[in-house]
Amino acid sequence: MCEKKLLNKVAIVTGAAQGIGKSIVKKLSSEGANCVIVDVDIVAAEQTAKEINSEYGTETMIFRVDVVNFEEVQNCVDEVFKKFGKIDILVNNAGITKDNLVLRMSEEEWDKVIDVNLKGSFNFIKAVAKYMLKQRSGRIINIASVVGLMGNAGQANYSASKGGLIALTKTLAREFASRNILVNAVAPGFIKTRMTDALSEDQKKKLMELIPLSRLGEPEDVANVVWFLCIEESSYITGQVISVNGGMYM
Repeated sequence: MCEKKLLNKVAIVTGAAQGIGKSIVKKLSSEGANCVIVDVDIVAAEQTAKEINSEYGTETMIFRVDVVNFEEVQNCVDEVFKKFGKIDILVNNAGITKDNLVLRMSEEEWDKVIDVNLKGSFNFIKAVAKYMLKQRSGRIINIASVVGLMGNAGQANYSASKGGLIALTKTLAREFASRNILVNAVAPGFIKTRMTDALSEDQKKKLMELIPLSRLGEPEDVANVVWFLCIEESSYITGQVISVNGGMYM
């Protein structure tokens, strides 16, 4: 039997009830981590926790948190620390889209996406940092996006939030390095999720023409990279953006 690389580690994953977040939680749990599932959809979060407990037997905690509300975020993190006595990993995956051309985009559409995707990540980083700094160890992985690197028409708010997350990643990697806290970003391309399921066949065909590997990615493709950034073998990697996009943007 292979040794589990994350045995007894404690990981907080936001937006973890479904899609990419769920795959990340399952991958970390399969390697022995006790995972904290943070999501606004508590029913889906409970179902994910049930699956993990059944398949892997690791411990889980579930929190319904509005990531934009720092008090809720801090309370969640404090409860996790109270239970486990440490926090080893934070994965900022929670994110939303409200697409529109910039001339039609409302102030609310701009603010909401920036708040959830960028401020929400900042809130969780700030909340876990005090524990990780005392521990002198930790891994923070921010889920960015290919459009945070290359831009995309109709997604000014989303691409700005993800580009901001990449810049935040690089800055915090410098701030936290002396305490052995590694901060990296993963930038997925188009991954098979509910969002891409909603695309028409024509839209999917046009997408394939942009992707050298000629297929959409699987949530597990992202989860595997997140897992690698959490294990000891990646201990000399910080401040990096790892693209998982089938060659769509190089």
